[in-house]
Amino acid sequence: MNKKYFVRLRALEPRGIQSTIMIAFSVISISIMLILGIVMYIRFSNSSRQEMIQSAQKLMEQTGETLEDYLVSMRQISDTVYYNVIKENDFSEQENEIQRGMNLLYEADSDNIQSIAIYNNYGSLMAAEPVASQKKNLDVTQQDWYTQAMEEMENMHFSTPHIQNLFDDGTFRYYWVISLSRVVDLTDGGDSRPGVLLVDMDFSNISRMMNQINTLNRGQYYYLCDSSGRIIYHPRQVQISEGDSGENSVQAARYKDGVYDERFEGERRKVIVNTISYTGWKLVGVIPYSTFTSGMLNMRYFIMMIMLLMAMMLVIVNRVVSVRISSPILKLNHSVTEYEAGEKPEIYIGGSQEIRHLGYSIQKSYEQIDDLMKKIVLEQNERRKSELDALQSQINPHFLYNALESITWMVEGERNDEAVFMISQLAKLFRISLSQGRTVISIKDELQHAQSYMNIQKVRYKNTFSAVFDVDQEIYSYCTVKLILQPILENAINYGVSGMDDCGEIKVSGKKEDGKIILSVADNGIGIAEEDTELLLTDSSRVHKHGSGVGLVNVNNRIQILFGKEYGLKIESEPDEGTTVLICMPAIPYTDENRQILEKGYLFSKEEVINREAQGK
Repeated sequence: MNKKYFVRLRALEPRGIQSTIMIAFSVISISIMLILGIVMYIRFSNSSRQEMIQSAQKLMEQTGETLEDYLVSMRQISDTVYYNVIKENDFSEQENEIQRGMNLLYEADSDNIQSIAIYNNYGSLMAAEPVASQKKNLDVTQQDWYTQAMEEMENMHFSTPHIQNLFDDGTFRYYWVISLSRVVDLTDGGDSRPGVLLVDMDFSNISRMMNQINTLNRGQYYYLCDSSGRIIYHPRQVQISEGDSGENSVQAARYKDGVYDERFEGERRKVIVNTISYTGWKLVGVIPYSTFTSGMLNMRYFIMMIMLLMAMMLVIVNRVVSVRISSPILKLNHSVTEYEAGEKPEIYIGGSQEIRHLGYSIQKSYEQIDDLMKKIVLEQNERRKSELDALQSQINPHFLYNALESITWMVEGERNDEAVFMISQLAKLFRISLSQGRTVISIKDELQHAQSYMNIQKVRYKNTFSAVFDVDQEIYSYCTVKLILQPILENAINYGVSGMDDCGEIKVSGKKEDGKIILSVADNGIGIAEEDTELLLTDSSRVHKHGSGVGLVNVNNRIQILFGKEYGLKIESEPDEGTTVLICMPAIPYTDENRQILEKGYLFSKEEVINREAQGK
């Protein structure tokens, strides 16, 4: 019957009434909003893309015209040197006139040009301005600007940017230049012969023009290349020259003027090409598609804001329409949610007859569930306590058997002092073992029990090993399960140091770390193979050669029953190096209240452990 009512509750939740209205209306409205939003976004995206491309084209046209004007002025300088200086004078008779004419032209345009030089057909320097000594062992006939001029005598040739390397100016400075070279007719002693006129333009002027349009970019950039694709200017020129970046300049050099789609290094982009007159240079603009997307960011926000406003209006309309129908169910659902969250509210009973009946049924069901949970918790606590008692009872007979056997040997051997010592240590050991039937004791008592046990064993083994206790006194007053050290010490003796001749050592350590108590038992014995170490805490059916037969599985189980699965033992061992057994427990102060709570089977959470330690409870 209760299950039937719960099913009816799920059917009558807001998803059955209020949400049915809301979902139907919302699907239609959201579909319309999405269609409108997508159409608006596509339309504005295309418009924004075209506007960005047109803006880039206008900028490139203006920059191209500026570059052309600059290059025309450089051509005019070359023409003036040729027609007004070189052709009008003879080098053998009017060298001073030639030098003076070149000097006037250089001084007039010193901001734009780096040097002017004239070479004959053998590569010998005829004249230069400013006057400077040519570098030694320099063969200009092997340089690109010279060979291009001599191969195509009818044209002027612009080189790619390079460091001016012809003259020593005494300042040891390096200038980036673009060389404008052409073949000219030189008159020397009345004879005419070919030569090469070189005008080195200051590259910084072109770089400055290109930097101006690249500082305004929003992801796009612009660069210059020659007709073969060699880079003249690029905002990432250093990275490209070092191989850290790349550019599709060879392909761009093949494009005619216009706009192209291309994919380079996995990225889609628009490429705009504009040819610079007289040179064959290409001014290239690159606009990645990601720039278009980022440019639409404000439009996205606008569309999202419109959709958000429409959604808010939808919520208000739906609320007004459905609130009066669904209010009783919402209140009932709210009280059920609070109950499921751990609170104990009154289950709402109101509304129509069916809803009131449903409220009564839920209230009755929860009362029955509470009774069943209390019964289950009580049974689980009793079961855990029984398991703990059963595990504890496995140890005591073994203690008594070994101790009495040792005392018998001592009495028979008339070693009365040792027998008295053994009996006194046995009395201390069993005083703590019994502990008035308690399972939880203080760490101080557990250490006393372990010391008594080791005193007995050292007598039995004739002090063939040593036992050292190095435990911080800070942890003496914390809780532990009783009799967890003794089985570990027993294993350390039987499997670790019993076969060693007066060099065995067992060390018991203890400290508090990150809200946990860490006890360790370490020996320098023969150690354990890795495959056996993995089974020590999991295989309780293994046959023990020595000891109680209970061993580490028992200790680990008792710790986890009392404190939880996140605590217990950890074993570290290497053959011929020794074995260390680590015991991890929560740092719970030893008080009568905490002891009783633990023995009743209550598991403290990590937060409760921290709070109780901070409060000293």
